[in-house]
Amino acid sequence: ANYGPNPICKGCLSCSKDNGCIRCQHKLFFFLRREGMRQYGECLHSCPSGYYGLRTPDMNRCSRCRIENCDSCFSRDFCTKCKTGFYSHRGRCFRACPTGFAALEELMECVEGCEVGQWSEWGTCSRNNKTCGFKWGLETRTRQIVKKPAKDTIPCPTIAESRRCKMAMRHCPGGKRPAKTKDKKKKKKNLMERAQKQHSIFLATDKTSQ
Repeated sequence: ANYGPNPICKGCLSCSKDNGCIRCQHKLFFFLRREGMRQYGECLHSCPSGYYGLRTPDMNRCSRCRIENCDSCFSRDFCTKCKTGFYSHRGRCFRACPTGFAALEELMECVEGCEVGQWSEWGTCSRNNKTCGFKWGLETRTRQIVKKPAKDTIPCPTIAESRRCKMAMRHCPGGKRPAKTKDKKKKKKNLMERAQKQHSIFLATDKTSQ
């Protein structure tokens, strides 16, 4: 029988014009479809997205997946496919993979990632392999890879990083200290005065010779 636009009695053992299928054939799943305020039963070979097939001696039914952001599930508590934008991990769906796991984009799954140890202390501030002679240098810290990822395509997080630092000793012991700014200004002033004096002597000599 076909009541209305949908063949709601297809696969039914018993069917109602108003409520659709009431009982399904043995191998099919009973699914209660809702459309606004109306609901009616259907008999399906496989359950729709967001539901899983639950087989019982009485009648096979489509039960809703109770896992958040799940598109299809194997059972009430185990998701087999997450909604778009979510990663599948141990039967659950995540926007971002848990700590210690990496995202496998092509499958939208979380797999064991690269595990690294704790950061070391910051190293000595240096520049050009010297720990003195400059105002600023770089200091570095490192960490070790404890466990390599399950797949080579998954990169490990950085195991070394550097930052700018101020030298403990700007001038190396025994090294030539650069002239201070005040000394440079004084020296420049003396040179200017000497140049002006020599220029005045030159003008006086030239005037006498005329």
